[in-house]
Amino acid sequence: MNWRTALKCENGRCVGLVFLIGPGAGEILAKLRVLSTHLFLHQRLHPGILEMVSRSGAQAVEIFAARQHFDYTSREHVAELAAWFASNPLEAWSMHAPLFPDREMGRAGAPPVNVLHPEKARRIAAMDEIKRALESAEYIHFHNLVVHLGERDDEWSPRSIEYALTALEHLDAFAHPLGVRLLVENLTSAPTTPEHLVEILDSSHLDSVGVCLDLGHAHLTVGVREAIATLTGRISLVHAHDNHGLKDEHLWPGDGNIDWPATVAALNALAAPPPTVLEINSKLPDELSTLPERIRQAFDLLD
Repeated sequence: MNWRTALKCENGRCVGLVFLIGPGAGEILAKLRVLSTHLFLHQRLHPGILEMVSRSGAQAVEIFAARQHFDYTSREHVAELAAWFASNPLEAWSMHAPLFPDREMGRAGAPPVNVLHPEKARRIAAMDEIKRALESAEYIHFHNLVVHLGERDDEWSPRSIEYALTALEHLDAFAHPLGVRLLVENLTSAPTTPEHLVEILDSSHLDSVGVCLDLGHAHLTVGVREAIATLTGRISLVHAHDNHGLKDEHLWPGDGNIDWPATVAALNALAAPPPTVLEINSKLPDELSTLPERIRQAFDLLD
């Protein structure tokens, strides 16, 4: 068969990848399979991990920008990964923006990266940290940056809208010349419900900013099908993981109680089914030798 790929573009910017077949290359066959390196969060990201991921059936990765895992402030680490991607078929599709500015995920007291924080200095520091991660796109050519708007306990208010708009405008202006598209993620906080994300994006008039639909977070809040219906037309990427409806467990799909057949059907019914990022908890008790098969099984379930 004559397989090839094509970029899907909107408003002059590339937002997705489809797999095509045949002389006319007109038939969409499958969504891009992306694995988040969150699965290896407590290890340094190195070529050996990426090679294992490539053997697991993933076509691309989302790099989780946590300094103990991917040190975006280290020229040596960025150069090492950039060289590997340049000579291997696995693609760096997206990056998850940093959640903390340190190597210990805040456990030693470092404040979270929060662009909605009430203190202006904290908001500026948060945007600066995200820009540090974005700068690595000069060498590792990822296409999307997934951004959190605030933290779990943030409240919905006119100020949260104002702060979100300021952050998105500022970060978009920084990301655009690097060829990176911003994607805001639905969380479990009030400002990031699907309905409120739509309001923020409508207010911003930033057509280039899209949404990363996190299915696990949707399951904990408004429900998966409701989230898909609300965000239809804006979903550029999907984070897939499971839970039991009580806490954000980041389980393998099928290990919680999300209705995956209904979810996959709803996503496939979208006008442009988005790439799917498998985002699994790094603390699950899986043996390293079993990971490639678990990853393949999960992607099969999500197709």
